[in-house]
Amino acid sequence: MYTRKIEEDLDCGLILGMKVLGGKWKCCILDAIHKGFTRPSEITRSIREASPRVIEMQLAELLFFGVIEKNLESEQEYPKRTEYHLTPLGQTLLPILSQIDAWGLQHADIIKERLTEV
Repeated sequence: MYTRKIEEDLDCGLILGMKVLGGKWKCCILDAIHKGFTRPSEITRSIREASPRVIEMQLAELLFFGVIEKNLESEQEYPKRTEYHLTPLGQTLLPILSQIDAWGLQHADIIKERLTEV
């Protein structure tokens, strides 16, 4: 198992928050689940820029941290119908996601301008 050479400061809220939300598409995945896209294929379709493999990896990390839960609708049905839902811990992230969304929309002109310069 990999051991870090420099210990992480797990008493820092920003580091802990980034452990959970850091990584591509996690905020978008949580937003999609909140909006009712609960099946993996629905989540992938709602985030066109992300590959299904990346979505799958990010869902696994969100499951690990207990932000979402995975439900198998029918054990006897094939293919099994998998759905994801926010846990109570995941629900506490919604106001943060709303604030990030509002900030992005408020500063959209500046950000879009910078992105077109690249």
